[in-house]
Amino acid sequence: MRPWRTATLVIASLAAIELVLLVVAGSALVSRDEARATAKTATPAKTATPATAAVARKLRTTSASVGKVAVELPRRSVEVVVLNGNGRKGAAAATASRVSRRGYRIGLVGNAASHDYPRSIVMYRLGFAAEGKRLARDLGVPIVSPLDGMRPTQLAGAHAVLILGS
Repeated sequence: MRPWRTATLVIASLAAIELVLLVVAGSALVSRDEARATAKTATPAKTATPATAAVARKLRTTSASVGKVAVELPRRSVEVVVLNGNGRKGAAAATASRVSRRGYRIGLVGNAASHDYPRSIVMYRLGFAAEGKRLARDLGVPIVSPLDGMRPTQLAGAHAVLILGS
């Protein structure tokens, strides 16, 4: 064999080994970040005591596995993000006040990514369907769904999002 072929094979082998190591390290980092994100979305409200949080988590898991209705957090423990999706000035602030009067905590208040929502919608984080449905029922919002088009990190710890439509 010629020396340049040997050198090429050695370099290619080293590159392949480095590639495998990078893929393994990247997979480990991604799975760790996903585990953290899952843990963050599964944690109850910050105001709950550790004992209450553990009981609520256990009840949610138990009720979900048996097919019963999930236990709802009290309204004062549910944080809501209110976004203006209709373009009317001050609509989100006025609605946030209404939501607050119902007993919910208000997180962020601002504008949605677009102002062309034809109807209001309530979206909830994974594990908080009961709270999202109750919020929608309290406000008379007919459309309720899991988060769609938003990441849980965009909620800044809130449990649900109310996007105002026309």
